[in-house]
Amino acid sequence: MLAQGALTGIRVVDLSRMLPGPYCSMMLADHGAEVVAIEDRRFQGDDLFFSDLNRNKRHISLNLKDPRGLAIFNRLADQADVVLEGFRPGVVERLGVDYQTLSRRNQRLIYCSISGYGQHGPLRDRVGHDVNYLSRAGVLDLCGDQHSGPTIPGVQVADVAGGSYNAAVGILLALYAREKSGQGQYIDISMTDGVLGLLTLPGFLAGRRGESPRRGDGLLSHRYACYNSYQTADGRHLTIGAVERRFWENLCRALEEEELIPLQYDEGRREEVIDRLRRLFASRPLAYWEELLGGREVCFTGVQRLEDVLTDPLFAEREMVCPYPDEPAGSGRLAFGVPVKLHGTPGGIRSAPGEFAHATREVLAELGYPEAEIDELYRAGVV
Repeated sequence: MLAQGALTGIRVVDLSRMLPGPYCSMMLADHGAEVVAIEDRRFQGDDLFFSDLNRNKRHISLNLKDPRGLAIFNRLADQADVVLEGFRPGVVERLGVDYQTLSRRNQRLIYCSISGYGQHGPLRDRVGHDVNYLSRAGVLDLCGDQHSGPTIPGVQVADVAGGSYNAAVGILLALYAREKSGQGQYIDISMTDGVLGLLTLPGFLAGRRGESPRRGDGLLSHRYACYNSYQTADGRHLTIGAVERRFWENLCRALEEEELIPLQYDEGRREEVIDRLRRLFASRPLAYWEELLGGREVCFTGVQRLEDVLTDPLFAEREMVCPYPDEPAGSGRLAFGVPVKLHGTPGGIRSAPGEFAHATREVLAELGYPEAEIDELYRAGVV
């Protein structure tokens, strides 16, 4: 375990699959929590095992529908501080691994459920994925160009920002509350609830204008030249975020377009200003604009591709792109680092993600199962 991790000594049992739950438990593991991730081998055929999320964890296979599998799980939950699950509402009750059942055995247990629409409400039983939660919360309607339909983001905003992050915050809050009360509690995380909060600023700005926000047509979404994206001569893109007057003035002077300074938020000429900058930025490659604007106070950034990010000195210096420990030299396998930089109790990557169920024997042995019984559990398909 991490010698001084903020969560060293906290035990987490993670029943979730795919992205939201495993990403949450990865964050906890990065800061020292001992995480045992549990999945059923029967679902391997879905090809949804995202191994990178299992760094710093131990992964085991377990069939909870078998009484022997349920008994193994109960032993783990009895010793756990946190149980995390991401099934559809009602599934854990049918399996007998719900909060009410487990908390009778372990009153200090913190139990977190992540679902699409929450554990109660008219949509609790509806299936969905990231795009559906963004749609319901009104976020997707603000993504994309005003002249086209909504654009699905290339990253899972609802899963991670709505689900994983809020689950991690909820777990930490519950751990803190337990320090005072001695009691665990239940946490209900809805990914749709989580992304709804992302509309806070668009909602505020819309209130000032007296109308609903429109896709690609807001103060911070393409309405003005000062906060926009532009294509360059080599087919790349750059972004300008010069919302404040001083940054806009600096940009216009750097571009030798001083006459545009008073037109920053001119409603009558805003499209003219945008078109003028479009033509200007399209006249040179991205490298030219990086050289001209990169060191100035103009809120300029080139739009990087993933391959650019992996070699960016910023992320290397910040230890946000780094090799896994103990990886063979030259393997080229890289990990994204730990973004929460605690100086007294820093997180870190202690172990690379293992194969599916790589720690099953180890965990069962720690629970007291003799080798012969473990072999029988494998033969019976319990693990």
